[in-house]
Amino acid sequence: MPSLLPPPVDLGDLLEPFALRGVDLGLERLGGALGDGGHPERRFVAAQVAGTNGKGSICTFLHAILRAANVHVGTYRSPHLVSWCERIAIDDAWIAAATLRADLARWQPLARRHRLTPFELITAAAFDRFARERVDLAVLEVGLGGRLDATTLHPHRPVIGFGAIGLDHREHLGDTLAAIAAEKAAVMGPGCRAFSAAQEPEARRVLETEARRRGASLHWLDPLPTVADGGPELGLAGELQRHNGAVAVAMARALTAPDGPLAGRPLEEGMVRAGLAAARWPGRLESHHWRGRELLVDGAHNPPAAAALRRELDRIDGDLQGGRPRRWLLGIQRHKEGAAMLKLLLRPGDRAVVVAVPEHPSWSRQELAAACPGLADQLEEAGSLEAGLDSLLAPGPLPLVAGSLFLLGAVLPLLDAAQADEAPALVQPGDVPGSHGP
Repeated sequence: MPSLLPPPVDLGDLLEPFALRGVDLGLERLGGALGDGGHPERRFVAAQVAGTNGKGSICTFLHAILRAANVHVGTYRSPHLVSWCERIAIDDAWIAAATLRADLARWQPLARRHRLTPFELITAAAFDRFARERVDLAVLEVGLGGRLDATTLHPHRPVIGFGAIGLDHREHLGDTLAAIAAEKAAVMGPGCRAFSAAQEPEARRVLETEARRRGASLHWLDPLPTVADGGPELGLAGELQRHNGAVAVAMARALTAPDGPLAGRPLEEGMVRAGLAAARWPGRLESHHWRGRELLVDGAHNPPAAAALRRELDRIDGDLQGGRPRRWLLGIQRHKEGAAMLKLLLRPGDRAVVVAVPEHPSWSRQELAAACPGLADQLEEAGSLEAGLDSLLAPGPLPLVAGSLFLLGAVLPLLDAAQADEAPALVQPGDVPGSHGP
C-alpha cells in the first residue's frame, strides 16, 4: 500500500455534504446508475471485507500481499483521514486528485438522475476506475453493514473476509450483536469462501448459520504466530493485527488457489511475509511528534475498538501493577457510545483531555462527566486541537490521541514529522499500545 497520506482534495462541488442525506442504505439507486453506466463492476473480480473493526487492516494486508505477488490490484475503502484520494489505491499509489475529480464528474449526470448518496457516487467512480485500469482484482471494504452496502452490488465476490464484529452503528444495523452480525453475514453468496478470525460466540453462531443458509463455506482462523514463535513481521502494530493478518493471508491463498480467480499466479511464503511486513495503513497506532514530543494516534472509535486498544496497553505494561498512568486526547462523535468508550479506555491515574471532533457533533467533557461520574475528576477540556495536543507534552508514558477517525483526520496535518512511512518501532514496556481494528 502507499504509505504517506495524499494531500487533501476539495470535492465540495462534486459530492454533496454528508449532512444533507446522512446514512441512506440501499442497493436500488446505485444498481440503476451502474446499469445506465455500462456495468463497470462486471469487468473485474473482487474480494470483499466486512466487519465492525479490522476491515481496513485486512484490506491493507491483502493488498500488500497481492502486490508482493505482482498482482495488479485495486483497493477501495472508507472512511478517509485527510484526503478523498485515500479511498482508492491502485497498485502502489493512491488515485491522483485530478483522476478522481474527472471520474466523479463523469458520473455526475447518473448520480443526479438516480439520487446517489456521496458514498454511492464514489463507489461507482471506484468501480469505473478499476474497470478502466483492468485490475486483476479489486479489494472492497464494506462501508456500513453489508446487506445493503454499495460494495455488495459487485456481482462476483468469490472470497470474503470478516473483521471483528461488535456493537456499532446500532441506529442503522440493529440493537443486538446477532442483528448486526446478520447484516454483515449477508455479503456471503453461493459458493463463496469466507474467512474469519475469532468472533464473539453470538456473532460466530450467526455467521455459521448464514453461511449454511447461503451456500457459502466459512473457515475459522487462528491468529498468525508471533515473531518469537516463527511468525511473520507485520507492518501494522499490535497483537490484534495477527488476527487481521491471518484473514488476509487466507484470502490471498484462496484467491490464488487452483480454483480461485487468480489461479496460476504463484503465491510463495516469501511473498506472504514480504507483503505482511510492507503493509502500511495511516492512523492505526502510528508514532508522530507534536512540538518534539512523541505520541501515538489510533482511530479507536467504538467500544470494541476501545477495549482492544486498552487490552494491548495492559499487555504492553505487563506486570506493572495497574499499568502506567497516561494522558489521552479524546474526541468522540455524539452518536457513538462515548461513556462506554471512556470506561474502557481510562485506568486510575489516567488523564483525558476532551475536544470536539471538528465539524461533527461531539461528546463534551460535561456530558462525559455526567455519564461517568466516577471518572469526572480525570477529565479536562480543551478549546482547540492545538491546546489539546499541548496538554500531552507533560513527561510520562507515550500519550495517545484516539476516539474518532475524523479526529485523526484533523490532527494528523498538525503533527510534526509524521512517521507513517517508517516501520513500527521496537516495543518497549509501557510505551506502545495495541491496535484498534480500523
